[in-house]
Amino acid sequence: MADLSYSTIEQRYKYWRLHIMVSMYIGYAGFYLTRKNFTYAMPAMIADLGWDKSDIGMMGTLFYLTYGCSKFISGMISDRSNPRYFMGIGLIATGIINICFGFSSSIMAFTLLWVANAWFQGWGWPACSKLLTSWYSRSERGLWWSCWNTAHNVGGAFIPLLVGFLTLHYGWRYGFFIPGIIAIVIGLGLCWRLRNKPTAIGLPSIGSWRHDDLEIAQENEGIGLSQRQILFKYVLTNKYLWLLAMSYVLVYIVRTAINDWGNLYLTEQHHYSLLSANGALSLFEVGGFLGSLVGGWGSDKLFGGNRGPMILLFAMGIFLAVAALWLMPVTSYILQSGCFFAIGFFIFGPQMLIGMAAAECSHKDSVGAATGLVGLFAYMGAALAGYPLAIIMNHYHWTGFFVVISVAAAFIGLLLLPFLKVQTATNIPPS
Repeated sequence: MADLSYSTIEQRYKYWRLHIMVSMYIGYAGFYLTRKNFTYAMPAMIADLGWDKSDIGMMGTLFYLTYGCSKFISGMISDRSNPRYFMGIGLIATGIINICFGFSSSIMAFTLLWVANAWFQGWGWPACSKLLTSWYSRSERGLWWSCWNTAHNVGGAFIPLLVGFLTLHYGWRYGFFIPGIIAIVIGLGLCWRLRNKPTAIGLPSIGSWRHDDLEIAQENEGIGLSQRQILFKYVLTNKYLWLLAMSYVLVYIVRTAINDWGNLYLTEQHHYSLLSANGALSLFEVGGFLGSLVGGWGSDKLFGGNRGPMILLFAMGIFLAVAALWLMPVTSYILQSGCFFAIGFFIFGPQMLIGMAAAECSHKDSVGAATGLVGLFAYMGAALAGYPLAIIMNHYHWTGFFVVISVAAAFIGLLLLPFLKVQTATNIPPS
């Protein structure tokens, strides 16, 4: 590192930051292709295979529970691994499982394969969190993380249209074959293009290169502690992480309920075609794309890297947008599509910011475990939006559905009030 000139360091940093961001972006969108295709093929599968809502809800719940556990366990493993191969191999595995899913017919085979898919899906988020905290500093990370986070929305917006087209013209099985093949190709590309920490390729740390006091303070935090001590102090007993985790449960109840049941709501309650319903739901992802960018930019520029105030503003927006979709007095495709757009805009802000806050209030060498822990709780919330919500819907129909997600939306921001205080290089959580 000492042999490198300033201009050489600048050039190499700019080159790898761009290439790593592009690779992560395409890679995480690829994970979405092999995760959300089931949601958009679901109405056709119900018609073809005779499933009911309870079957779908149970599979969704098992998927999310497994995915959440995988995020935490793989997060701890990823802290000791090279994200280059960790993420790439995980995506290749999900592609193979999706192809196998397309050949299956029994509910048992579907369930086992979808649980296996959930496990490897958990390999994407910790690897990306580690790369984002290694290559982008605290004062700029909101914008970079939010740019990466829009990969959720690009993959999420593309997959309903792709699966809708494939299902309409070739059958629902091709909604698993084609995304599976795409995922394998992208996974191979990740193994080729990603890199580990800057120091692993002879560059200074990101805090030193950017002269970022908040970043340097986190880099110097807990020097000399063993990995087990870091895990205990900065993850398992970190009160800020537990507040983030509890709030994440509520965020994912709303996000998953809208994402997984939204097209069924439009087709069943308002009698739209599957293609029209999926088109409206695509706007949920478009809104999320913009909401992520606004959330990251705002937390950097308006609140100096403090994520709490921005999360609270977005939480209020979630409640108002959900209430508008629920209480709309007329059936209007344009207005309902607008509500899906608004919910996506406001829900993906906290979805992105909470994960970033978890990484920033932990140790630099426990980012995977910290984000994995809040991810575990997030998908407990997602699991509640599966089978438990299906039971509520069976008894209380769509009114019960909207009561649940409205209550969840109302309480998201309240758990994060401690994060409203200003963060400095001397009081970064945990104190």
